[in-house]
Amino acid sequence: MSIFSSLNPSLKTLPVYQPGRPIEEVARELGLPAADIIKLASNENPLGPSPLALAAMQNALAHINLYPDGNAFYLKQKLAEKLGVEPKNLILGTGSNEIIEFIGHALMKPGAEVIVSQFCFAVYPIVTHLFGANLITVPARSYGHDLRAMQAAITPQTRVVFVANPNNPTGTLARFEDVLRFINEVPEGVLLVMDEAYVDFLEEPLDLLPMVREDKKPNLILMRTFSKIYGLAGLRIGYGIGHPELIAALEKIRQPFNLNSLAQAGALAALDDAEHLRATRLNNKTGLKFFEHAFQEMNLETVPSAANFILVRVGDGQRVFNELQRRGVIVRPMGGYQLPEWVRISIGTTQENFRCLAALKQVLHL
Repeated sequence: MSIFSSLNPSLKTLPVYQPGRPIEEVARELGLPAADIIKLASNENPLGPSPLALAAMQNALAHINLYPDGNAFYLKQKLAEKLGVEPKNLILGTGSNEIIEFIGHALMKPGAEVIVSQFCFAVYPIVTHLFGANLITVPARSYGHDLRAMQAAITPQTRVVFVANPNNPTGTLARFEDVLRFINEVPEGVLLVMDEAYVDFLEEPLDLLPMVREDKKPNLILMRTFSKIYGLAGLRIGYGIGHPELIAALEKIRQPFNLNSLAQAGALAALDDAEHLRATRLNNKTGLKFFEHAFQEMNLETVPSAANFILVRVGDGQRVFNELQRRGVIVRPMGGYQLPEWVRISIGTTQENFRCLAALKQVLHL
């Protein structure tokens, strides 16, 4: 019997995550200098990482021969202090993706149901299928979550519900009152995962941390990341905030030393860099307004965004993606998200935004 016949049967139909194309790969393919290419595809911070983080990582290099702190003690302490929770409320992972996988190990199995919205982060379905659970996809409402419909979809077999707010890939933001109502309506035996990867871009976000601090919702976990506003996507570091008993269960799944020394040092220092966060928020706010105004003048439909990207309807999204790429501008085609007429554009620097818009006007003959 071949080894291939013994593989996990879920792998046969498992969707594959398609990341934004890296600059180096596009440069090789098109024969362009890497310095002439801009990437506005993966919702990265165009201002780069925090200078404080860079300095801290440089210092950490001298000790890279040693294993990292397996429990990330100092990072957990500082993060807990910043959030007003206890270290026992926190679990750290190599990006939010690993937190999602922890949840899969803990709660997903054949026969279990996982509820997501129609336009959701691609990793939710991937992890669900990997563990053999049943994915229940609820149709979107105005490209965002229909929370009432998602609540109605919960059955005795439901184990996990994912809600990203702001949502990726559409940028939509659910109304505060709808979110609070939904949290209170989700049964105690169902884990509600609130993915807050983009929450730091909001001027007045809905604060769900009191529910964690006061142990009001043991079946609630918040996910956040250092990849977006902190500009540390290359380090792959995210975290979950939840009830101590839930976190303790997930810790049993976490691999030893999952966070390397540079990631811990960089994240620890980035938490002190308030100026970097302020500059990033300002750049993002300005860039969003720039694209919103430009697309309105071009009569292009957009989805109002509360994140660091904007979704715009361009007709044939794949063609536009290809044509922009030939001009050295990488955006994200949305065909894999059932949005073939759209592309997603991450907010860049002022110069990058102008260049992207000029290239898009060329491609669309506007």
